[in-house]
Amino acid sequence: MKHELHVFFDYICPFCLKAHNYLKELIPEYPEVTIVWHPCESHPRPDSYGPHSDLCIQGYFYAVDHGIDILKYHDRMYQAAQKDRVNIEDMDALSEYVSDLVDEDDFRLSLLQGTYLDKLEESNQLAFEHSGVWAVPAYRMGTLKLDAVENVGVSLEQIRGLLKNSGM
Repeated sequence: MKHELHVFFDYICPFCLKAHNYLKELIPEYPEVTIVWHPCESHPRPDSYGPHSDLCIQGYFYAVDHGIDILKYHDRMYQAAQKDRVNIEDMDALSEYVSDLVDEDDFRLSLLQGTYLDKLEESNQLAFEHSGVWAVPAYRMGTLKLDAVENVGVSLEQIRGLLKNSGM
């Protein structure tokens, strides 16, 4: 029986990056788990806190629609936002940064045209209005919830505990 693990995250969140790496380590141990990714903005516009990840998230939906390896896309966006300090609010810089994963011109055009703005808004609403997420990363699996402690995140053992306690 397959189980769905819903993961709410933001590419600009250092705690999400750490938890993403934990999850990549754990998931081979749980082949019966399907991950359902829900990127969401921890500080959506017009909030002025830090860089905005809205273009990265719209790019995620582009990647899904175009069959791009999602884990590679996640890794690249985390690296862009947190390690290489790419200006993720600049469509040209972001498009160039992922040009080896996507069709750079088509990717840029989708961002320019706002092709995935509705999906971004839906994902934010799902997280914050319908799933009770108050800080990312956050996980939902059936009736189980694991929420980050703000400015602390979640631990490898907490994620493992969620996976073990999901009735598998």
